Amino acid sequence: MTVKILVYILILIESGGNDQAIGDNGQAVGCLQIHPCVIEDVNRIYGTTYTLKDRFLRSKSLEIFAHYINYYCTKKRLGYEPTAMDFARIWNGGPNGHKKTATLPYWNKVITQYHKRNDK
Repeated sequence: MTVKILVYILILIESGGNDQAIGDNGQAVGCLQIHPCVIEDVNRIYGTTYTLKDRFLRSKSLEIFAHYINYYCTKKRLGYEPTAMDFARIWNGGPNGHKKTATLPYWNKVITQYHKRNDK
């Protein structure tokens, strides 16, 4: 699964493709349902100036996602070449999401969507 396909599936799962989606009692926003802590983390790590409103812009959400994943989901950090499963589980569960059993159902949603799209 390519990163492009993975991101497309994550957007479907997180927001149904709605850039204006608001979830998790107002904390998760935009097409990728980004929480404020992700914005804070990315800004701290990269010295960027993303705002909470940027989460409503798909282009900015994709940038934030890329920064987050490129920092936390690396071969150096994980000790092995990251897979699509690692990307998805870290996105869902934070920096150590790839280790959390709680993120396995999320991965199952991702892989189910992937197979639905490829079985057509």
